Amino acid sequence: MLSLVHPSCKTQKPVLLVIIYRPPGPYTEFLSDFSDFLSDLVLSSDKIIIVGDFNIHVDAKNDSLNMAFNLLLDSIGFSQNVKEPTHHFNHTLDLVLTYGIETEHLTVFPENPLLSDHFLITFTFTIIDYTAVESRLYHSRCLSESAVTKFKNVIHPLLPSSMPCTNIEQSSYLNATPTEVDYLVNNFTSSLRTTLDTVAPVKTKVSNQKYLTSWYNSQTRSLKQITRKLERKWRVTNLEDHHLAWRNSLLIYKKALRKARTSYYSSLIEENKNNPRFLFSTVARLTNSQSSTEPTIPLTLTSNDFMNFFTNKILIIREKMTNNHPTDVILSTATLSTIDVKLNSFSPIDLSELTSIITSSKPSTCLLDPIPTKLLKEVLPLINSSILNMINLSLIIGYVPQAFKLAVVKPLLKKPSLDPAVLANYRPVSKLPFISNILERVVVKQLTDHLQRNGLFEEFQSGFRAHHSTETALVKVTNDLLMASDSGLISVLVLLDLSVAFDTVDHNILLERLEHAVGITGTALQWFVSYLSNRLQFVHVNGESSSHTKVSYGVPQGSVLGPILFTLYMLPLGSIIRRHSINFHCYADDTQLYLSMKPGITHQLVKLQECLKDIKIWMAANFLLLNSDKTEVIVLGPENLRNMVSKQILTLDGITLASSNTVRNLGVIFDQDMSFNAHINQICKTAFFHLRNISKVRNILSQSDAEKLVHAFITSRLDYCNSLLSGCPKN
Repeated sequence: MLSLVHPSCKTQKPVLLVIIYRPPGPYTEFLSDFSDFLSDLVLSSDKIIIVGDFNIHVDAKNDSLNMAFNLLLDSIGFSQNVKEPTHHFNHTLDLVLTYGIETEHLTVFPENPLLSDHFLITFTFTIIDYTAVESRLYHSRCLSESAVTKFKNVIHPLLPSSMPCTNIEQSSYLNATPTEVDYLVNNFTSSLRTTLDTVAPVKTKVSNQKYLTSWYNSQTRSLKQITRKLERKWRVTNLEDHHLAWRNSLLIYKKALRKARTSYYSSLIEENKNNPRFLFSTVARLTNSQSSTEPTIPLTLTSNDFMNFFTNKILIIREKMTNNHPTDVILSTATLSTIDVKLNSFSPIDLSELTSIITSSKPSTCLLDPIPTKLLKEVLPLINSSILNMINLSLIIGYVPQAFKLAVVKPLLKKPSLDPAVLANYRPVSKLPFISNILERVVVKQLTDHLQRNGLFEEFQSGFRAHHSTETALVKVTNDLLMASDSGLISVLVLLDLSVAFDTVDHNILLERLEHAVGITGTALQWFVSYLSNRLQFVHVNGESSSHTKVSYGVPQGSVLGPILFTLYMLPLGSIIRRHSINFHCYADDTQLYLSMKPGITHQLVKLQECLKDIKIWMAANFLLLNSDKTEVIVLGPENLRNMVSKQILTLDGITLASSNTVRNLGVIFDQDMSFNAHINQICKTAFFHLRNISKVRNILSQSDAEKLVHAFITSRLDYCNSLLSGCPKN
């Protein structure tokens, strides 16, 4: 075994190069020993290359040793890179296994009988040069206990001491104007921001990578200074007493440092135990795993680049839809019959309800918040009346303050493996002020109560409904498919994919749907008109903000209201599908169609074809783009029967049959046999990856903190939709 390290970066873990020879013969002990060997390897390095003659016919798909060997590699996360024969008898025996590192230009040369009956294999790999990060400026503020106390003392006299608005009959509030509401909100946020800047001003500091350790506090700094003094004293005098004093002080310093670090990460894990993304990044930093940390946005991409790209993408889609469907067709498709039940106005809330909503909300803070959400929760008793007045005034007069309609957009990579330098690989996520989210939560609760009370939800829509989830949706679909298979039927499952669905929603059609299909009228409808009008957004990346852009279409991704508004926008889709007698189920913008039939009666596929055509027409008329390239079709059922049907289904209305025998459905991998073996293998592989990462930092974690990480990364995956696995074979 050889360790390879970049000469200019010795702090990174080495690349391990391992050479293995397995003689032909029994393989039971080899698989067991090799499994233990790989497990030990991945705990010592993030990048491993194993080469050698394994005497395993990896080209023979039905070979029992090959199947067990591949299952072992998959479970731990290794990739086998040789795809050609490497031996005189045309078998692939010589392998290149990699973990956490990519190989390039792998070449298998022709046989040279003078050298060996095995073929020569060459490849290249790259050791990344992680150059030291230069010192840079950053901005921070110190919110000490004394600063928080001072904030409380200063903020209270600045806010108006009027009685909270809790009664819709109060004439003074009924006569309030939008201008007065905007003034109230702006004055409130300005008071919070000014007070915070006074008691805890933002300071510019220079970051030095060497000392960016948040747990390095005044106590550990003092102990380090004492230890260094004792060391210098011992080196001058060379006396044994001074040497013992230095060693004892060094031991105390190391214990204090370990305790401070453990305490710091313990509080960090506790505060973010429900935020897997943050915990994942934290563990990645602790393990120095460059492949695990989130890629940063290149400095070559500016905030205006992102803003222009996101805006133009929607305009192009809208223009395409408008050109293909005349206005009269669009309007006629959008109208629905009016229902009798009405929601004329939203009810004001009281202080106890407001307090409950705020305390149960996540303490996330965005660029638009005047003070950190954690601080807002701490001073809530002093400012709750002002917040209550803003929210209830908005509900009573049907107006959303302009400050609540400004969103900061954060570009997020669609997948960690995508190139961060390509704009098309990002999706926009809107961040709104915390108080704006509280207002939306109040509206969502009252809107949901109205929908639930009057049975207005789509029966087969599981998104954003109480007692519904992705698991309930998949249990329903899976049960139908398995029952059909037990009856000797073949099923065709179609997973529809929409392009930027939330961003292309037409506001006029949405308001019409709210009024006629849901029964929103009066000041409640005025509130939604205000919510959708005059919205602005900007992108903020790498410390730079783009120009503000008007939001003419779509519902904000990342908002509280966005998801439920989208499900209401999609309400007519169910009646279109039912018209063709096709089974379906929805979860937000994910829609799946499935049709079961006898193998010999494939003419029923015509119904599915016609259904897809009508769905495309309806979606286009509602400015929704069905992405045929990402929409998947898979045939499910007994192998001997589904092969007969697969030959007849090359395409469904331009949608190609899935090339593989698996599809990902709401995070669960469906295979043609409905065995879920591929899904289970993927879960095991991911769980092992996270266990390996946690084991690297286990020495600085308490048992309680380690359990929280295990629950966040592993148990949550084992629990996700695990009811689908009921009845699966134990092997």
